[in-house]
Order: sequence, then C-alpha cells, then structure tokens
Amino acid sequence: MSRKFIEIEGQHWVEQGIISPEQHQRLLALYPEQQRAIGLLPLLGSLLVGLSALSLVAANWQELPELLRLGLLIGSMVAAYLGGEHFLQRGFRSMGIGLVALGLILFGAGIVLTSQMYQLVGYDVTGLLAWVVAAVVLTFIYQSHFLFILAVAIGVLAQGYSVGSLSSYSYASAGLMAGGLGYYWWRRPDALCGAILATGLLWQSALLINHLHIKITWFFVPAMLVYAAGDWQPNRPAARALQAPPLVAAFLFMLGLGMFGEAGSYTDQLRPHFVGFVGALLLVFGLSVAGKRARGHLSSAADWLLLLPGYYFPGGLPLAVAALVVLYAYTGSVLYRGYQEQASDRVNLGTALFILTTMVAYFKLTWEFMDKSLFFLLGGLLLLGLSWYLRRRARAIPPSNPPTH
Repeated sequence: MSRKFIEIEGQHWVEQGIISPEQHQRLLALYPEQQRAIGLLPLLGSLLVGLSALSLVAANWQELPELLRLGLLIGSMVAAYLGGEHFLQRGFRSMGIGLVALGLILFGAGIVLTSQMYQLVGYDVTGLLAWVVAAVVLTFIYQSHFLFILAVAIGVLAQGYSVGSLSSYSYASAGLMAGGLGYYWWRRPDALCGAILATGLLWQSALLINHLHIKITWFFVPAMLVYAAGDWQPNRPAARALQAPPLVAAFLFMLGLGMFGEAGSYTDQLRPHFVGFVGALLLVFGLSVAGKRARGHLSSAADWLLLLPGYYFPGGLPLAVAALVVLYAYTGSVLYRGYQEQASDRVNLGTALFILTTMVAYFKLTWEFMDKSLFFLLGGLLLLGLSWYLRRRARAIPPSNPPTH
C-alpha cells in the first residue's frame, strides 16, 4: 500500500465515516514522504560530473605528462572518497554516496588507464577483479542500494571482458557476486536489488555455459538455483523479485521453442545427457520445494512447470507442441493461483501470458491450414470467450474485505 493510495482513498473513507480524520492522519504517518526523486539527483549529478571529467582527461590524456596523469588519477579518486565522507558525516547521504560511487568509478578507470600508460599486458582479469572487490567492500561499508547496483554492473563488466577478450571465465568474479552481494541481499532484502542481482547472476551463468561449450539448457540449473534461493528468503516481495528473472528466462526459452521448435535444425544443442541434466535439475527442484514448504508457499511450485524438459521430444512439430503445452500449463497455473489468492496483478499477468501463448500457437499450428479471414474470425471469438470467462470468474469471487458497520 502506498502513501498516494491512502491520500486519495483515505479522503473517501473519512467522508463515508469509515475512519476519522485523526485515523487518516495516523495512517499517513506510517508512510512518510519519499524523497527518492530528490535523493537521486546528487547520485546522477555525481555520475555526470565524473563522466565529464573522464571525457576531458581522456581527450587530452596522451598530451599530459606522466606524473600529472598519475596525480590526476590518484588525486581525483581520493578527493571523491574524502568528499563522500564529508557529506555523509553531515547527514547528506545521497550526495555522500554519489561521491563514493564516483570514487569507485575513478578507481576502475585508474586501473585501465594505468595499464595503458605503462603498457602493462595482462592475460587475466586480476585488475578488474580488484575493482569488483572494491565495489563489494564499499557496498558492505556504506550499505547503499546504489553501490550494490553499481557493484553488480562492475561484476557483469568484468566477467564479460574476461570471457569475451581473454577467453577465460573468472570464477572469483562470479563467486564475489553470488557470495558477497548475495549475502548482502540476503541480510538486507530489497525487491529492486533482488531483480538486478538475479539478472547479473543469469549473465554470469550464460557466460559460463558459453565458456564451457556445453548444451545451452544447462543454463537453467544455475538459473533455477537462483530461483530456489528466493524460496528460502522470508521477505516475499524481495524473494519474488529475485525469482522473476529466472522465470522470465524460462518462459522466453519455451516461447522460442514454441515459435521456432518446428525447424528442428538446432535441437541437438538443447539435449544434454538426460540422467546428469535431469538429476541436477531434480536436486535444485528438491531444494526449491523444501524452501517453499518451510516458508508456507508450496502452491508456487507450479512455477517449475516451465522447466518440464519438453525439448527431449523429436525436433519438428512434436517439439513445438510440447513447448506450447508447457506454456499453457504454466499460464493456467498463474491464472489459477491468481484467482485462488484473489490477486488481480497475478490474474492480469496470467491473462497476458495466456493470450501471448495462444497467439503463438495459432500462428504456428493453424496458419497454413485455414483461410486468413477464418483465422481472424476464430481469433476474435477466442479472445471474446476468454474475456467472458474471466469476467464471470471475477464476479464469482466474493469481496475479500466486506464493509462492516
């Protein structure tokens, strides 16, 4: 519930005598004014100033004396950190965190520019790894969401450079993100940070699969391990945010199979050794179900429908149909849980996914077998029927909090 909602609806409640004006004010006091928009300005301003300074220095870098270059790198970084501490101690947290973040960016730029200045040739990612370590340490010291997000971005950058340019995978970088930032998030759960952390971990997993040259479906073992971690997190909004990126990845993968699975030309890239892959997936599934049971939300185990290994079907139409069946099973479970929990956002999500799946099924399976006018006629009837069904179900659901007098 947001302060805006209470401000608007509270007036109606007062006018209807449901609550008194004093109770309305007490409710508003529970949701103080957020200063996020204002608080972001110093953060964004510090980043723009930092980028401007870096651009100016980079444009004239080769013309500057070597000693001056070192002085600029060290001096600007120290000044940013000291400035950050100055503002933090005086209660200007946003400005202080912005300057600390600027110092962290300058630290990374210093690593790169110093290597270029002395023509240091590196064959590993040690320099960038030091940047990741600094980002994680600063996140713990200052306990800032902004520094957390910046640390994830630096970890993503370091791993991308390691795999793309050095053809090596930095397990240390992945470990720092999963263990360091993961532990930070676990102790201080937050929805935005959870979604960004999960996205960063999926990136690390995708690069690992690419580096090891194994079947791409192995990606879903570490991805669902991230999902399973969310099942053990007591803070449900933060946990659902952590679980959203793996589910989105699984849904898009199945949707891709439904759209292009009939080609069958790449299906050999999807099928790892059955026993090893399914065994690993079942282990993660068991961990996930144990977490769901411990936290009392076992009904969400239906999310695992997306991981049904339909890609072991033969390539062509059977594979596309199997993928669509999996998608229908999942979207049906989302709709069912939405109605069971009377959660309108989940019902809307399930409806949107159902319509999307239906459109894919329609184009892929029936387009070539019927006249176009008949397609549009049946498509319209299908959507109208779905709308009628959902409205009927919505009217059948009693109000969760009937008014009392």
